[in-house]
Amino acid sequence: MLQSGGFNSDIEGGEEKAQRCQKQLPQLLKGSDVGAASAKPNYSVKNIEPVVVGTDVQTRVFTLAPDEFIPWHRHSESTDHYFVLSGTLSITTRDPNDELMLETGGRYKITAGTSHLIANRAKSDCVFLLVQGVGKYDFIKSAD
Repeated sequence: MLQSGGFNSDIEGGEEKAQRCQKQLPQLLKGSDVGAASAKPNYSVKNIEPVVVGTDVQTRVFTLAPDEFIPWHRHSESTDHYFVLSGTLSITTRDPNDELMLETGGRYKITAGTSHLIANRAKSDCVFLLVQGVGKYDFIKSAD
């Protein structure tokens, strides 16, 4: 039976997993980290819609309002794959130093260990799909 929140409790251990995931969702929606050893991000964005949240893979749809951004950070194991669904997404990286603007349909990959800043510098919302993995998820703040 499908429970409120979209979790299937008929799967072995499903009820416990559903409760654990439901506790984690508010953290994800606020831009908070789920990794215990990671620094806690201090940012907010217009919307984050979890699609898949696992131990080594995450997929979420982000909506950034104009001038919103996800501050400088990196991930120790997971690679970020960005797919712009609508609007324009600004991605800035360090080592390698790069700055690009992705339009609707654009995609970009940021490997583990690369510091990056994600922003919406346009005058309308930007919606993008972020696929992270494979590897544990963490959010390690980088210097501005």
